[in-house]
Amino acid sequence: MFKERYASAFGGDERWQNVPTTNTVTYNWDPASTYVKLPPYFDGLTMEPGVVENISGARVLAKLGDSVTTDHISPAGSIRANGPAGLYLIDGGVRAQDFNSYGTRRGNHEVMVRGTFANVRLRNQMAPGTEGGITIKLPEGTEMSIFDAAMLYEIEGTPLVVLGGKEYGTGSSRDWAAKGTKLLGVKAVLVESFERIHRSNLVGMGVLPLQYLPGESAATFALEGTEVFDIGGLDPLNRGETVHEVPLRVTRGNGDVVEFNVRLRIDTPTEAEYYRHGGVLNFVLRQLAAQ
Repeated sequence: MFKERYASAFGGDERWQNVPTTNTVTYNWDPASTYVKLPPYFDGLTMEPGVVENISGARVLAKLGDSVTTDHISPAGSIRANGPAGLYLIDGGVRAQDFNSYGTRRGNHEVMVRGTFANVRLRNQMAPGTEGGITIKLPEGTEMSIFDAAMLYEIEGTPLVVLGGKEYGTGSSRDWAAKGTKLLGVKAVLVESFERIHRSNLVGMGVLPLQYLPGESAATFALEGTEVFDIGGLDPLNRGETVHEVPLRVTRGNGDVVEFNVRLRIDTPTEAEYYRHGGVLNFVLRQLAAQ
């Protein structure tokens, strides 16, 4: 059936024949396209993975509650004109009536990363009274969009974490919920429990899935999202070993320090290898290049 269906792939009617094409082996990326852009996943990729290091000086990008779905993390619906993704499209000459949806623009990482945590119903506990992807940039205490804050943190070289509650990542298996998290500069997600596939997707994008020990939560340690996080105990991942628990050091704004252990939900040696490579995409590309 496959051969039969695709034997005439280059046929079609006049409109199909008139679609502009180039005679190249690889895809000719159009930098002006607002639908399909070359993603940055392999920028600076080397043949050998780097060394897994502990995460120091991380700030909280968002502190979320229970049952945060993949649609909260990466919505597939309409794009707001006054949000980061809408402003990006307008700047690219796209009229608001032509925005279409996040789902149809999933081939453009610039749109999708701006849409990450931008669901209009998302409530970030760091910015009470707001909805729709707002956070507080620290240490200044300035309210802004999650995307804008993430870009400022990137300039400063500050790693990021996301805090959540129970059942984080429920709903449909949406790969952009992990991709967008990665591209925002989030190094770890700390929650009470994960949806199974989203946890795996985070590992596949090189993001640490961390879980409070049973009976513990952000409330146990009075975490507000204003703290600085240091995550240790990651060296065994360099040897492809799994680690059940890792130490977390949290420094509050007044200088007080609280330390506790959390579960590292990299559950298998294969997942440890994916993370060591910076994600499954990097792992596969290096395997192919080595052949």
